[in-house]
Amino acid sequence: MPKFNGLDYFNIESLLSEDEIMIRNSVRDFVSSEIIPIIEKYNRENKFPSELIRKIAELGLFGITLPQKYGCAELNNVAYGLVMQELERGDSGIRSFVSVQSALVMYPIFSFGSEEQKNYWLPLLCKGELIGCFGLTEPDFGSNPGGMITKAEKIDGGYILNGAKMWITNGTIADVAVVWAKLEGKVHGFLVEKGTKGYTAPEMKGKHSLRASVTSELIFEDVFVPEKNHLPDTSGLKSALMCLNQARYGIAWGVVGAMMACYDCALNYAKSRVQFNKPIAAYQITQEKLVYMVTEITKSQLLNVQLGRMKDKGTLRHTHVSLAKRNNCEKALDIAHIAREILGANGILDEYPIMRHSANLESVKTYEGTHEMHTLIIGEDITGIQAFF
Repeated sequence: MPKFNGLDYFNIESLLSEDEIMIRNSVRDFVSSEIIPIIEKYNRENKFPSELIRKIAELGLFGITLPQKYGCAELNNVAYGLVMQELERGDSGIRSFVSVQSALVMYPIFSFGSEEQKNYWLPLLCKGELIGCFGLTEPDFGSNPGGMITKAEKIDGGYILNGAKMWITNGTIADVAVVWAKLEGKVHGFLVEKGTKGYTAPEMKGKHSLRASVTSELIFEDVFVPEKNHLPDTSGLKSALMCLNQARYGIAWGVVGAMMACYDCALNYAKSRVQFNKPIAAYQITQEKLVYMVTEITKSQLLNVQLGRMKDKGTLRHTHVSLAKRNNCEKALDIAHIAREILGANGILDEYPIMRHSANLESVKTYEGTHEMHTLIIGEDITGIQAFF
C-alpha cells in the first residue's frame, strides 16, 4: 500500500503550526499502521477493535484540549480537529469513539463537574482506564432533546433515575455514562456508573452503518445515583447542547478524513484501471469527478481551519459549527458516492474502503443534528425567524 500523504491542494499546511503538523502526522501514521490493516475485519464482524483503546490513550488523544493538571495534552482546537480528521480516515466508528470520550464525557465533567469529580474521573478517562458514554437522545426524542421523559427524583443522599436513552455510542462498554434527565422539569447531568442496580446498556444489533462501533440503549429502572455523581454546574438543556456543539465540531473535521480516503482510493484506481486502451483517469467525465472531489475537500479544509481558529480565539458561535457540520457531512457523502462510481462494481468490495465510508457517513450526516436541523439553525440565525415549529 502506498504511503498516504493526504490532499493539500491549497497548501493549507502553511496555515498550521509545527505542533499541529506533528500531531497530525503522528495520528496519520497511527491510522495507517494500526487501524487500516484491521478495520475491514472488524467492520465485517460488527465488532469494535478494543485493542486500540490503550494505543489511542498512549498517543494522548483522549481529552486532548483539556488541562495538563488532569493528565491531558492541553493542545488547541485545530490540533484536536486534525486528530479527528485522521482518525476518520481510518473509520468513522473509531473517530466517534474518541470524540465521545473527549467531547461528550470528559468535556461535560470538566465544564460542569466539581473539582473532586474532575480530579477523579478525568485522569482515568484520559488514560483510557475508564470508558464513557453520553446519554441524551431518547427513543422518541432525537431532534427535540428538550422533550426527554427520563426523570430524576431527589431523595436522601442522591437521586432516582427512570427512563431510557437510544443510539448511544460506547454505551455497552462504558464504565460511566453522562446522563441527562429532568429534575423538577429542569435538565440536569448525572454520572451513572456501570454495574449500578437497575442500569443496563444492551448493544443494538443489525446495523448496516458504523459496524466497527458499539451502539447501545441505556435503560434506567429506579437507578440510584449518589449526590457525588450529580454534575453541580449544569444549567438546563443548554449544558447538554454545549456538549453537542463540541461533538459537532469534531465531526466537521472528521468527515474530511473520510473524504480524503475516498478520493485517494478513487484517484489511484482511476490511474491504474485501463479501459479501451487507456486508464479511466484519462477520460473527461472521470476527471470532472476527481476535480469535484478536490474542490469540495479543499473548501471543507479551509472552513475547518478557520472554524478552529475562531474556537481558539473564543469567537466561535454554535451556528458556525452547524454550517461546517452540515456542509462537510453532505459533501463527504457525495464524494463517497462518486468514488464508488469511479470504481464501478469493485467499489462495493471491502478490498476498498469506499462502501464502508459511505455507509458510515449515512449515520454521521444524521447524528449530532440532522442536515435539516442544522439548516433550520442557520436559517433562524440569518433571518431572525425560528422555523422549527
